[in-house]
Amino acid sequence: MKPSGIGGQAVIEGVMMRNGGKYAVAVRTPDKQIVVDVQDCKSSKFKHQNFVKLPIIRGVVNFVDSLVLGMKALMYSATLFAEETDEERAEREGKARKKAQAKAEKLKARGKETEAQKVLDKCEAKLKKEAEDPDSSGDDALMTATVIFSLAFSVALFILLPYFLSRFLRNVIASETLILVAEGIVKLLIFFGYLYLISRMKDIQRNFMYHGAEHKCINCIEHGLELNVENVRVSSREHKRCGTSFLFIVMFVSIVFIMVVSIPLFALIHVHAGFWRVVLRLALLPLIAGVSYEFIRLAGTSDSKIVNILSKPGMLLQHMTTKEPDDSMIEVAIASVEAVFDWREFENREFGTHYELDEKAADGTDSEESLG
Repeated sequence: MKPSGIGGQAVIEGVMMRNGGKYAVAVRTPDKQIVVDVQDCKSSKFKHQNFVKLPIIRGVVNFVDSLVLGMKALMYSATLFAEETDEERAEREGKARKKAQAKAEKLKARGKETEAQKVLDKCEAKLKKEAEDPDSSGDDALMTATVIFSLAFSVALFILLPYFLSRFLRNVIASETLILVAEGIVKLLIFFGYLYLISRMKDIQRNFMYHGAEHKCINCIEHGLELNVENVRVSSREHKRCGTSFLFIVMFVSIVFIMVVSIPLFALIHVHAGFWRVVLRLALLPLIAGVSYEFIRLAGTSDSKIVNILSKPGMLLQHMTTKEPDDSMIEVAIASVEAVFDWREFENREFGTHYELDEKAADGTDSEESLG
């Protein structure tokens, strides 16, 4: 296997693939056509600073960037299945103008004529932009709120809930070490239970089929096979750089770190307040994410037996989060790959094959992206 550096995730009825500075979202629309949207990646403003390239720190930055990009891709795919009617658009624009007019009237009443006109002009400019580019109506504020909510929900479910549940054991267990072990077990049970429950949902199962198509395309390329439906179909749907594996590593690393840090720390300073124990868990999150990223990054490029053994639990979990796709889903995943990655050039270089290069293939620098 030769690491390609390409990565992505499943979206609504489609697949997003990222390579270097570009990403593509391919979606099977209700009329059964494949729509492909290619965009430049807008990385964090700190992404190109030297300190951000340091181990651990780069993991935190890449995690945030990937989360934002993933949400953006999901929102784009959703817009293709939620077309706005003329009546709905007129109603939305009417409400926006009415709100802007009310604000302008208040400013006029205070003698601020110029600011009032700016409010009206800004409203009209925004509506004009949305009319020309319907996708712009899903603005950055909504995406930001979604990302924040997702992070808060994850922290509450997988970090805080296990902690508070384990605290009930204080009534029967005196050992802090055993309580921390119990917290770790509860955390893993919640994680496994969450994956199992969402994997039973019908809509999520289709998403997991596209997730499988994404993995199978990557494995097809990285094993030197021509990227076509037949070869993708027989490729594995497991991959060491999968987001599922990353989440499992996060769970495992968090358990280890909390035990290693909290036991000697609180024994030394004799702090027993629950508040500071919660603060410690939250403070460790960036370090946990950074270390987990470094392992996934290593796993994607290493065939070491030790790395393969450590990767096995996460890959086994992928049996829940990936499903076998049908051929139409594989076609979508292939379209997404080919929009940003010249797989022929990659296989010519890495496997010595002799494909005729596609001059229209996207030019992207290989990067070490996590799969979805």
